[in-house]
Amino acid sequence: DPGYFPGPDVWGTQGIGPIASSGISQPPVAASFARLIYDADPDAGRERLRPLLPKLVEWHRWFMDWRSDEGAICITHPWEAGRDNAPDWDGAMAAIDPVGVGEYTRRDTSHVDPSMRPTKEDYDRYIWLVQRGKKLGWDEAKMAENRPFMVADPTMTFTFLRSNRDLADLTEALGGDRVELDDWSAEVEAGAGTLWNDALGSYDSRDVVSGEWSQSISNASFLCWWGGVDNPQMLAVLERVSDAAPFAVASYDPEGPKFNARRYWRGPVWGIMNTLIGMGLEACGHKAEAARLRETTRKLIEDHGFAEYFDPLTGDPAGGMNFTWTAAIWLGWVSPGAGRH
Repeated sequence: DPGYFPGPDVWGTQGIGPIASSGISQPPVAASFARLIYDADPDAGRERLRPLLPKLVEWHRWFMDWRSDEGAICITHPWEAGRDNAPDWDGAMAAIDPVGVGEYTRRDTSHVDPSMRPTKEDYDRYIWLVQRGKKLGWDEAKMAENRPFMVADPTMTFTFLRSNRDLADLTEALGGDRVELDDWSAEVEAGAGTLWNDALGSYDSRDVVSGEWSQSISNASFLCWWGGVDNPQMLAVLERVSDAAPFAVASYDPEGPKFNARRYWRGPVWGIMNTLIGMGLEACGHKAEAARLRETTRKLIEDHGFAEYFDPLTGDPAGGMNFTWTAAIWLGWVSPGAGRH
């Protein structure tokens, strides 16, 4: 899409890598989904997987080198977690003064009601962080000096933990050495413990710069099961949050002070997050909770189609329609024939 904003010219990544892209990461789920595909037919997948493994290992090494704080995996831009305007980042983002960011034209508010999207104040800070990275040539060592924004995040930590264990299993299956990967898993599992906010009674995001908690129960808090961390206290939190909003799982606590049922990651239900949470619940033996979540997600899609996200109070579709993320989880987890596609 040549008109996409922000495109490679805004990021300033031309010539840095082989593909004109952004300067940031996304949640490290690739190894987990590579494993799901491989497990479906190991004989067919073995030789296709073999050249991917060293690249996945180096990607995970990058996270351990540049995104680990006490073993918890961090973001340096809200877009890295994929939960752009989640309340988790409010405190850390408020410390940024987006002076000199200049004029720009967003594409997202041209096809979706702006009340469902991040605010102008949010976006100014997003772009300011992009411009900072561009000025520093996306050099991680330079960017690590006096970082204005760095948050240890359940999304990144639990997805990395699951993916790294899956990567270790794949490496072993193909005759490789998993020792270093197992060491990383142990470090990140310990790091996940640093995201437990005892006062909140939940996994939470932690501002690495200020040391403050976000005080946010989000759908990312429930990715603990996807990461293989079976904390029994989180089942009670999930039950409360699900009872408060009948179309679970809300992206932010429906009883929290910043809940907004229609604004992107401040309340709406996202099918991809429900899928990861549900698959994690099932893997940890919580079959009833997983089945309840799967049925809720199926009803949302059957009634309203492949919407980008849904209102957790009414189930109404929101954001963009005909969204491929939602279609993918219908095929992979939600539909009656899921897993056969």
